[in-house]
Amino acid sequence: MTRSVLFDTETTGLDPLTGDRVIEVAALELENDLPTGRHFHRLIHPQRDIPDDATRIHGITLDKLRDAPRFEEVVDDIIAFLGDGPLVAHNAPFDFGFLDAEFARAARPALDRARMVDTLALAKKRFPGMPNSLDALCRRFGIDLSERTTHNALLDCRLLAEVYVELTGGRQRGLSLATEGQSEIPVAVYTASGPRTPRPMVPSAEELAAHAAFVARLKEPLWTTP
Repeated sequence: MTRSVLFDTETTGLDPLTGDRVIEVAALELENDLPTGRHFHRLIHPQRDIPDDATRIHGITLDKLRDAPRFEEVVDDIIAFLGDGPLVAHNAPFDFGFLDAEFARAARPALDRARMVDTLALAKKRFPGMPNSLDALCRRFGIDLSERTTHNALLDCRLLAEVYVELTGGRQRGLSLATEGQSEIPVAVYTASGPRTPRPMVPSAEELAAHAAFVARLKEPLWTTP
C-alpha cells in the first residue's frame, strides 16, 4: 500500500508573510489514493486577532479558540500524521506556504515541494477554462454539498477526497459509511482491492463457427491478411 495524506488549513488571512496564521489543520490518510477513514483534526490559537472577513469564510472566531493549543504545541503531532509520503491539497501552494511559515516559527524544516499534489492543478488540466473551486468540482461530480455552509477544514478534506477519487479515475466506492471519534461528519470508506484479476472470455465452438462464417462474408478482412 502507498500511503499519502490529503490535508487542508483554515487561516486568519491570505498571506503568512504579513502575519496571518493557521487556525485549523485537518488531514485524511489515503492508501493507494483512497481514504482509509483515519483522520487528524486540530483547532489552533493564532496568538493574534481573526479579521471579520476571515470569520465570514470559515466561521471561526477567536473566542471559539480560547482554549485551543498554540501551533508549537501540536506541531509534532501534525508532522507525525503527515508522514513522509505525498501530500494532497486543493491549491496546495497556499496550504504548503502557511504550514512552512508555522514550521519555521517552531524551528521545524519546511515541507518538501516534491511531495506536493495539487488537485487544483489536476482539475485545471482536466477542465481547462472551467470553474475549478472545490464547490464547482463537487457539483460537477455530483457530490453532496449540503453540509458545507462555511469552510470547515475537516469537511473540506472529506469532500476533496471524493473529488480526488474522481480526478484520479473514479474508483469504485464501498457501500458503508463509518464515523470516527466524535465527528458527526460521515466518512466515506473506500476499499482498494488491488490490481484487477484478468477474466479471459473463452468462446464456445458454436461461437467460433459463427464468427468464421461472418468473416467469410467479408471482402479481404484485415485480420486474416498475412
